[in-house]
Amino acid sequence: MTTDARIPAQPMDPEQALRVLETYRGADVPWREGRAFGYVFDARHAALEAAKRAYVAFLSENGLDPTSFPSLLRLENEVVRMCANHVHGDERVVGNFTTGGTESILLAMKAARDWARAKRPEITRPEILAPITAHAAFHKAAAYLGLGIRTFAVDPLTCRADVTAARAALSDQTIALVGSAPSYAYGVVDPIPELAALAAERGLWMHVDACMGGVLLPFLEKLGEAVPPFDFRVPGVWSLSMDLHKYGFCPKGASVVLHRDKGLRKYQIYACSEWAGYTIVNATVQSTKSGGPLAAAWTTLQTIGEEGYLALARDMREATRRFAAGIADIPGLRILAQPDMTLLAFTSDDFHVFHLPDLMKRRGWYVQPTLGTGPLREHVHLSVTSANVPHVDAFLADLRAAADEARRLPRDETAKEVGTMAAQIDPSTLDDETFGQLLAFAGMQGAGVPEATAGINQILQELPAPLRKAILIHFLNDLFV
Repeated sequence: MTTDARIPAQPMDPEQALRVLETYRGADVPWREGRAFGYVFDARHAALEAAKRAYVAFLSENGLDPTSFPSLLRLENEVVRMCANHVHGDERVVGNFTTGGTESILLAMKAARDWARAKRPEITRPEILAPITAHAAFHKAAAYLGLGIRTFAVDPLTCRADVTAARAALSDQTIALVGSAPSYAYGVVDPIPELAALAAERGLWMHVDACMGGVLLPFLEKLGEAVPPFDFRVPGVWSLSMDLHKYGFCPKGASVVLHRDKGLRKYQIYACSEWAGYTIVNATVQSTKSGGPLAAAWTTLQTIGEEGYLALARDMREATRRFAAGIADIPGLRILAQPDMTLLAFTSDDFHVFHLPDLMKRRGWYVQPTLGTGPLREHVHLSVTSANVPHVDAFLADLRAAADEARRLPRDETAKEVGTMAAQIDPSTLDDETFGQLLAFAGMQGAGVPEATAGINQILQELPAPLRKAILIHFLNDLFV
């Protein structure tokens, strides 16, 4: 990686610049071939080209001031209304277009915080209550917004939120309760009606994280799938986040945050009248924002349409069943929870599952290693998209071969030894020298993206969460210039 890039004295030819850009993609995740199970959601649909054209057409329009660009206001209102109707919101449900699930969640938690300030002044240390499977975005929102966060257990067999545990974890400082539809890691929908009833009983803000499932689950329901209730049909649900750049297959970044009514949404909005410049009033985190993603999302929803989404949903769900059955048939592998959608998690009791991502990478696939949390095992995650559908048999054949290879690898106790040593480190005092020693023990030399990750992931699995976080911060800090 270059560390001395400068603006060139003489302009580069545009075609040459594009050729250089193309060379930079050589080591990227192989999503174009349908061999990646994360990060990019590719529908292989004609809508993509139309969406790209719409993106470029509205690239320079600025969503900072909807009164100056009424085209963007109309597009946002139409996208939000399509999404609200899709998740059974009535005419009172409102929302906004955001850059992604994290922003949607952060805005919902900001609204919950400011609602609590107005309606629950006795709360002085507001907390979010979420299952341990809730997305990290809730922890990030807590960190950004000065909120506390408590987590509660999930059922170890189904990986769904345990409502009894949620009730036990409530405190007099709880302002918001969270459920997932589905949880990212395991692809299962939490018991939203029971969680929402608990929230209503205690007068809490109830948020449903449907970033993964908000688009796809209603289509699966229309196809006859038994989809657990999760949306605005559930009494007590106050807000819901749903990503369009995942199973809506819109170009990034595209998400919406929805509220049951305007009275709740007003707590999301930020205004500033204390400075000397132009009027500031923002519905979302960004002020200046390109109209490109919004126009592309509108175009994608229009050009795929319900008929197209139903066909995509049918194919992905069937492929997910085939992936799950095939994985369960490989000796030493087991599915951790039967998914409600198109997300899978599997682990191994015969060998360390973190070897599989490295071994599959050598075979041209990308799968996601995931650390264990509490009683939940470390595992490999798959987000199955339309691009993966043609490759079920080839993937399973390579996974079987990789599992056989992993089973023959000698057991390495280095991770436990390093974990025991590293556990004595105070996370607040982790310095560059100690970090370098940990990398060396894990078989990594210097900063940069490692070719193999099994060693470092095994070490991270052995460490307490605060030290894991400190190490990851060091790693990312070294990765960027």
